[in-house]
Amino acid sequence: MKMNKIAISVLVIEILVGLAATPAWAGDTTINGRVSDAMCGAKHQMAGNDASCTRTCVKGGSKYALVVGDKIYTLETSDKAALDKLNELAGAPAKVTGEVKGDTINVKTVAAGS
Repeated sequence: MKMNKIAISVLVIEILVGLAATPAWAGDTTINGRVSDAMCGAKHQMAGNDASCTRTCVKGGSKYALVVGDKIYTLETSDKAALDKLNELAGAPAKVTGEVKGDTINVKTVAAGS
């Protein structure tokens, strides 16, 4: 009987340690911001509007980004529908859903923001 209590205690401790090791941001999160590119971030350098600068920079190899206040998230996706939506929303508010890892969002969906 005493051995069972010890085994149960060890199991409970292992479960609690496992839960503590799981990042709070694991799983999908929805973040609202403005679509930009990773090179320019919040301040576009090209003449013209933010949308044309974003599209030009992405065509030149930069990744899409989401500007949220002072924070800039690089957007990672190979999904054509998500990339098409990011292109459509370049320079505009967007709602991006995906897994956040540091300064990167692995994008699952993109929708127009407000």
